[in-house]
Amino acid sequence: MPPVVGLAVGHGTGAELAEVFTKVLGVLTRDHPGGVTLVRSPRRYHSYHSLRGEGAGERVAALTREDTDHYEEFCRSLAARGAGAVFRTAVNAQSLYLVRQRLKAVKVDAFTADDGEALLVRDEAQGFYTGTNRHTPGTVTRTMEFSQETTAEVVSYALERARRRWPDGRTGPVVMAYKFHLLDGVLGAWAEELSARLGVEIQLYQPDTVNRNLITHGLADRTVLIAGNEWADIMHVVLLDRFGGERQENRCTENVYLHADVRGLTEYQTVHGSADDLAGRDLVNPVATVRAAAAVAEHHAGCPGAVQEVERALARVLDRGVATADLGGAYGTAAVVDALLAELGEPVVPGAREPGTAAAALLGEGV
Repeated sequence: MPPVVGLAVGHGTGAELAEVFTKVLGVLTRDHPGGVTLVRSPRRYHSYHSLRGEGAGERVAALTREDTDHYEEFCRSLAARGAGAVFRTAVNAQSLYLVRQRLKAVKVDAFTADDGEALLVRDEAQGFYTGTNRHTPGTVTRTMEFSQETTAEVVSYALERARRRWPDGRTGPVVMAYKFHLLDGVLGAWAEELSARLGVEIQLYQPDTVNRNLITHGLADRTVLIAGNEWADIMHVVLLDRFGGERQENRCTENVYLHADVRGLTEYQTVHGSADDLAGRDLVNPVATVRAAAAVAEHHAGCPGAVQEVERALARVLDRGVATADLGGAYGTAAVVDALLAELGEPVVPGAREPGTAAAALLGEGV
């Protein structure tokens, strides 16, 4: 059976980036025996900006629920088919976090600095971001929860990823960054219980303490940083800049679902948002999407070396100054992608927007 890869597209620049993903994945998997089955969701999911045109309050809440239910079912259907990956363009945050709560998601990213490495596992499955809203005149009441079971799953997965990243068994400090003072001491009790059960010392800190330690000492080598969304969402771009040497616009990341019904399904996304103001203008930076396609090809479509191949090709393209305006270049999205595909050995007609022969060989489906 060919590998199954999902594709979910939102408003804004979603359609353009979906085309980039499809082209690059097609080229990278062109030699895969049996091809790759690309399953595209039939729904175009809302961005924050597209929802603004629908009003506010209950109308937006209803559309959010529709997007949430549809995307959750799409992910479940992919997992049932044995899919290992789905690429998703930017979608309104409330819909995403409701799905992440239901399917217990964590976001995983790694950082490498001169003095070592660190692994960030961001708890997307609980907390303020995953709450539901109740509307009354002049008031929005948001309800959310933390659970001991979910916390244990998040911490256990973080340690599992650390073992996979550093198979020699040597890890640095395990740090949890949460606003635990708001939770009547229960998160601290859970962390102590997990430390004893898992045989790992877990250091639970307030986010401001973690920030102060980062400023003063930097990241200790092989730090495992498990963080609540309330801190990690804000700090992700700072960590990228300070310890990863990377721009947010160029970065892709992965969301891993821990729920038993979909366990093993990984969602790849760009770190940047929907960029609705750039939609249809051939201006959006494709680098993060290209990297997502490479990660999917290597880790889920049987194409070892795809990530390194794409990184070398990207470096050659960017070294020649072929880049979008946000990177200091004067090229459009399509021109950057065409230059990359040429570096990967795919014949490209200058200015063409249709996939080449390899990309067209993807077995596309809608559901």
